[in-house]
This record gives sequence, structure tokens and C-alpha cells, in this order.
Amino acid sequence: MPKVTWILADGREISAQVAIGHNLMEAAVANNVPNVIGECGGCLSCATCHVYVDPAWAAKTGKPGEMENDMLEITTAERKDTSRLSCQIVASEELDGIVLRVPQI
Repeated sequence: MPKVTWILADGREISAQVAIGHNLMEAAVANNVPNVIGECGGCLSCATCHVYVDPAWAAKTGKPGEMENDMLEITTAERKDTSRLSCQIVASEELDGIVLRVPQI
């Protein structure tokens, strides 16, 4: 199982093994990562799972799709070049070791 690390705004880190095929919003919620809420359950209708993908991992996660891009326009935290909705990032062997930064909301 791939390892995912969330870095909180205060510098604390939360790491977890995530089953392949699970999205990283579900994993964050299951591991009590603060400020990753996932109100809509991954339906692309709330943007409450906004994260910043570490630049070293951005190419592997790809760019946001059209609907995700629209939702990123309404996030409460500043949008950055590596902003993604974690519900749209799916755990895979290729993402083993990925680092996501959680914005302060």
C-alpha cells in the first residue's frame, strides 16, 4: 500500500498507508487529517478537500480536470499551481511516498 503524508499548516505531519484505488480525501478523513473535510463525499461539489501537492509529486498526480478546476476557484484557502482536490487523487503504487500540504482554512 502506498504511503501518503499530509503536512499541516503548523508543520505537523500525518502519514498513513492507503489502499490502492482509494482517493486521498477518503484516506485523510479516515486518518483524522484536520482541514480535509470532504463534505460532498468526493462528488466535486464542495472543494473542502483542497490540498497542495508537493511540487515533486505534481507531475504524477496530473492536472485538475474541468470540473475540479471550477471547484478550485471557490476554495477558502489560496489557490496555488499545485492545488488539487484530494478526492480526485487516487492512491496507486506510483504515488507511494506522496506529500500533500493541507492549507489553513
